Amino acid sequence: MDTILFHSSVFLLAAVVAVPLAARSGLGSVLGYLLAGIVIGPVLGLTGAASDLQHVAEFGVVMMLLFLIGLELDPSALWHMRDKLIGLGGLQLVGTAGAVMIGAMLLGQDWSSALAIGLILALSSTAIVLQTLNEKGLMQTNGGRSSFSVLLTQDIAVIPMLIILPLLAGPTVPMLGADGSIQINRPEADAHHTMSLVEGLPGWGVALVTFGAVASIILLGIYAARPVFRFIHSAKLREMYTALALLIVIGIAFLMTLVGLSPALGTFLAGLVLANSEFRHELESDIEPFKGLLLGLFFITVGAGIDFATFLKAPFTVLGLTAALILLKGGILFGLGMLFGLRRRNLWLFTLSLAQAGEFGFVLLSFSRQQNVLTAGLSDTLFLVVALTMLTTPLLFILYDVVSRRLIDAAEQQDADEIDEEGPVIIAGIGRFGQVVNRLVQSTGHATVVLDNDMKMIERMRRFGLKGFFGDPTRPDVLHAAGLAKARVLVVALDDPNSATRLTAYARRVRPDLHIITRAKTRTHVYELYQAGADDIVRELFDSSLRAGRYVLENIGLSEYEAAQAEQTFYHHDRAAVRELAKVWKPGIASTDNPEYIARVKELEKELKMALMAALDQEVQKPN
Repeated sequence: MDTILFHSSVFLLAAVVAVPLAARSGLGSVLGYLLAGIVIGPVLGLTGAASDLQHVAEFGVVMMLLFLIGLELDPSALWHMRDKLIGLGGLQLVGTAGAVMIGAMLLGQDWSSALAIGLILALSSTAIVLQTLNEKGLMQTNGGRSSFSVLLTQDIAVIPMLIILPLLAGPTVPMLGADGSIQINRPEADAHHTMSLVEGLPGWGVALVTFGAVASIILLGIYAARPVFRFIHSAKLREMYTALALLIVIGIAFLMTLVGLSPALGTFLAGLVLANSEFRHELESDIEPFKGLLLGLFFITVGAGIDFATFLKAPFTVLGLTAALILLKGGILFGLGMLFGLRRRNLWLFTLSLAQAGEFGFVLLSFSRQQNVLTAGLSDTLFLVVALTMLTTPLLFILYDVVSRRLIDAAEQQDADEIDEEGPVIIAGIGRFGQVVNRLVQSTGHATVVLDNDMKMIERMRRFGLKGFFGDPTRPDVLHAAGLAKARVLVVALDDPNSATRLTAYARRVRPDLHIITRAKTRTHVYELYQAGADDIVRELFDSSLRAGRYVLENIGLSEYEAAQAEQTFYHHDRAAVRELAKVWKPGIASTDNPEYIARVKELEKELKMALMAALDQEVQKPN
């Protein structure tokens, strides 16, 4: 117990110190966790044996993460994604596995070991990639969605891999024991080894048991899950759902271990089977709080599990293999991305985000070693390669950020369309916001000139008979070609806040008399646009939130007229308040650190309450 408490304290302390430092430095939380693991593991030696960490890591990330991924996978959604899953994901797996297999054979491995290595290293890190994509807000980009499709294919492919690997096992080697008896050369069991029911079976026997276990979980999930959930539901106790969710994950993991399979396989299948259950969302909400903590724990164990002693024996070999794997996978991903229509930033995001090996590599390496597919020395080296590639993933995302910025700069130098029209209204940006503005203005018979730097969006407009011009609205030459000198109104509807502020400031400097209407992302962005010279600033969610608030008032006792009056009073007061606050807002200083700003907010809040009460009192006092 003392050891458990000590290790728990060390892990939590390392996370609390290292992760905020890494996040503030722009390195991301994942790299912070990894560095924390290296410090408390190889550097300070506070974490014990690496095998202990491996067991914690497998439970923490592989089982929990895969159970949640399985829950999110509606089979009908999988069918709609079949082109990317089979095409992009399938080609990535086959291409990478084949290329790595050839490389391993050239380095002296036999075909069965080489195939096993290829399958293992073809996988990427679902945990790190999804975590980083979500942190950076890149999940909904084309590159992010393509990366998710490949990761999903890889996760599903682990199931047949676990069936195939035992078939690649080499012959067992008899050896002379200390007492003169003949023994079979098998990997030594560690302190946590559980007796498997398939030990001693031939490869085909293990594959048959694997298939039977998978089929059993699927059948139980289909026919037994709902009655159990209904029984738990009858207790009317929220904690029972959490207990059942953990029971499913841990129980299936234990049963899969008994038959010699990875517990991750069972939990992923359980989540997949329960994806159509009416209790799916309840399960997700119960498991979700455990995921973040266990993911962080996993990243720490990856860093702590790096065996620098093995690394120092052949550092150039390990580093060479690590670099070769990243370059090989990156090259294949780049080619596939081009083939499937990814370009520029999306292509680089897809390439760099998936160029590492994944957490499943640890599971499959351990499984291959148990099945006598790979030798102990080879699996130790490959474990190190997998860990190092995962360690470089945050650095690859930093490289993507650098490449992305350069691509944006390069895009500014591209030739824009020849703009042959001018109009009283220029709309910069034709996303969802700009589209509505453009349709309203054009529907009233007024001409607009639409500019956007997204060629796909411009082409989509043209298919619907709407004309737009490709070009970066922040470029002065593009703006002047669109008629900035004669325009009466400029609508800045760009997605990027910095670009919107820069465009507003330039237009105000060139045309002091121009009416500028801008779209703002946040209240801070409002202040920046106000200082840049915008006349009307529209916050993205303000009007919709205000309308929702009016509906609330109508349903708690106010009449429609009273609710509308309260809405209008709030609207006019808030617009005036924003202008007041913009005068005391200071760039580069957080609002919570600005005493003058905080004091003015409190004063304005009191004024708002008084204004609302006065407006409602006037309505009550009016004669019928």
